[in-house]
Amino acid sequence: MPQAPQPTVLVPSERAVVLLSCALSALGSGLLVATHALWPDLRSRARRLLLFLSLADLLSAASYFYGVLQDFAGPSWDCVLQGALSTFANTSSFFWTVAIAFYLYLSIVRASRGPRTDRLFWAFHVVSWGVPLVITVAAVALKKIGYDASDVSVGWCWIDLEAKDPVLWMLLTGKLWEMLAYILLPLLYLLVRKHINRAHTALSEYRPILSEEHRLPRRCSVADKKLVLIPLIFICLRVWSTVRFVLTLCDSPAVRTPVLVVLHGIGNTFQGGANCIMFVLCTRAVRTRLFSLCCCCCSSQPPTKSPAGTPKAPAPSKPGESQEFQGTSGELPST
Repeated sequence: MPQAPQPTVLVPSERAVVLLSCALSALGSGLLVATHALWPDLRSRARRLLLFLSLADLLSAASYFYGVLQDFAGPSWDCVLQGALSTFANTSSFFWTVAIAFYLYLSIVRASRGPRTDRLFWAFHVVSWGVPLVITVAAVALKKIGYDASDVSVGWCWIDLEAKDPVLWMLLTGKLWEMLAYILLPLLYLLVRKHINRAHTALSEYRPILSEEHRLPRRCSVADKKLVLIPLIFICLRVWSTVRFVLTLCDSPAVRTPVLVVLHGIGNTFQGGANCIMFVLCTRAVRTRLFSLCCCCCSSQPPTKSPAGTPKAPAPSKPGESQEFQGTSGELPST
């Protein structure tokens, strides 16, 4: 590891792209939080976990935005503060992402319910908030967080490359959990998908005698697609930071490649935006409600009334739309 790292210079266009990614991620995370607050009937257990992931991603995007905007040129107090916030939020995001995968595995494959699931949620909170907090506090107290010359970041601060044992602290403050997520997420979702495929096969044997046989396959198909996308998007976003981490360890000049720097910046900051696309824009029940809310806000006309003078009841939703977020058996639709 070099003792006097040469900084990776960020050109204005690179900074603009990463700042835009941060802003979109913060907007997407905020939209996920807003939908959870606006519509209580959509608050399934899986979406409660998604809420906490969105809060972590929101804090992460905000701290990264400040770091890229400042583009630190050396150690300072706000560099340490920004590095500590982004370390805590980013590590917490890893834990919550794996927690969602583990919860879906238990609820779909193991069919866990009731008080046991409630205790599991408390365990998720303790691990996903507590472990990152302990690691971050230890890193700050031991003066491990600081200026890193953008070799393992994109303008923001993380682990000081001149500190003692920088590789160990890079692993503890993010890379170790990131690499574990690369393994655990695909494994858990493959197990879930295998279970769903078995359910399809078993259902096909009884399809002629079922009156509503079309609902479960349809909902399973929607959930199945999202289950595939979650680990895929996570890996596609995060792999670039891992590549630059390895290149930094090898002291390779390729770590400063502009394309790689931009991909790293987008990958680390756009997780909230990707979650918003999957669980808001690509979810019909939430998308329909958002569009209706926007139309109501833009329209100045009063609501249509019936001849008796009372407002008309809203049109019933299509079968399978609202159920996607309800706490049904297995909580499969919650994905």
